[in-house]
Amino acid sequence: MFRRQITLSRSSVHGGIITRSFNTSSRTPAKVLCTLYPDPVTGYPPKYARDSIPKITSYADGQTTPTPSAISFKPGELLGCVSGGLGLSEWLKSKGHTFVVTTDKDGDACQMDKELEDADVVISQPFYPYYLTANRIEKAKKLKLALTAGIGSDHVDLDAAIKKKITVAEITFCNSISVAEHVVMHILALVRNYIPSYKTVVDGGWNIADCVSRAYDLEGMHVGTIAAGRIGLAVLRRLHPFGVHLHYTDRHRLDTSVEKELNLKWHPNAQSLAKEVDIVTINCPLHTETQHLFNDALISQMKRGSYIVNTARAEICQRDAIVRALNSGHLAGYAGDVWFPQPAPKDHPWRTMPSHAMTPHISGTTLSAQTRYAAGVREVLESFFEGKPIRNEYLVVDGGKLAGVGAHSYSVKN
Repeated sequence: MFRRQITLSRSSVHGGIITRSFNTSSRTPAKVLCTLYPDPVTGYPPKYARDSIPKITSYADGQTTPTPSAISFKPGELLGCVSGGLGLSEWLKSKGHTFVVTTDKDGDACQMDKELEDADVVISQPFYPYYLTANRIEKAKKLKLALTAGIGSDHVDLDAAIKKKITVAEITFCNSISVAEHVVMHILALVRNYIPSYKTVVDGGWNIADCVSRAYDLEGMHVGTIAAGRIGLAVLRRLHPFGVHLHYTDRHRLDTSVEKELNLKWHPNAQSLAKEVDIVTINCPLHTETQHLFNDALISQMKRGSYIVNTARAEICQRDAIVRALNSGHLAGYAGDVWFPQPAPKDHPWRTMPSHAMTPHISGTTLSAQTRYAAGVREVLESFFEGKPIRNEYLVVDGGKLAGVGAHSYSVKN
């Protein structure tokens, strides 16, 4: 016996907040709740700079890129905003599910909170996170899957997810190279004093002395990564041809063959590494052991004139300690794309501190990366709806405990 499927769609905009929902009825419907960043101010879709993107089928460690049964978008399209909808809308409608996607994710009366109680799946991006706190998880009586469209699930209270036996998953490796490239860009921007020099041109100036008074060569410097997982190791590989001295610290030491190949120096902890290098790049997850790792005490042990690049999570650095170190000149520069909270308030001190090269949280949401993580989200949802196992490398929490990438990379309180 089949019931007639009825499809309704609605869209609303209130005070800059966009919400779209697609409601269908079927025999076993699920409610998928998703928050994505707002559309371009010039409208959607944008005018794309390129007609296509390279096709990537596997990653450096041999893991394949996402393998959903199909996709409902053209690779290279803008998918991470509300109108892009991760390319899920038509597919979810065709399967009889309810899909609610909104920009309204903050505050007690936000749309995400209103929709959360009967949601089966919550999807959020690291670039525009919905903080799935213990209180919110307690209210989410039907929640079975918290899915990160990207990598990094620290916006989910993992202890609470473990307690409630909610599966937490992310699209491992989907944008690791995207972030690694961003790190290298930020290192060069800081060391070569690029942004002030660019601003000189825009402002109509030409004072070369002003531009080069803080510009150095990267060659010969000591660069160290906090964590050498998928992103950290990719950063090390990309920096090796620059003729730098490479350092790393990680709870899982790399194979000796990799250490020899890249001439790496391993450090037992962040303190040992920070004292020795000129540039620190932070590429570890945020958890109980890494929150506020870079505080006044640790920064004071770094060389005067050091640089920090943080594309991991803002809370790994103590916000005001960074500001103080830049104002005093102990740090020569700070760059990254991660803030707390996100979006960052207009009066966030990192917007106006000296010698920074901050961007919005964009390193892992290039159009290339969006193709991979949107496909990965669909792959996970297909497995979830069909009762099949989700790829182990995507799992953070499963069956009431850390699993997959979560067991390798995260720590929890209990």
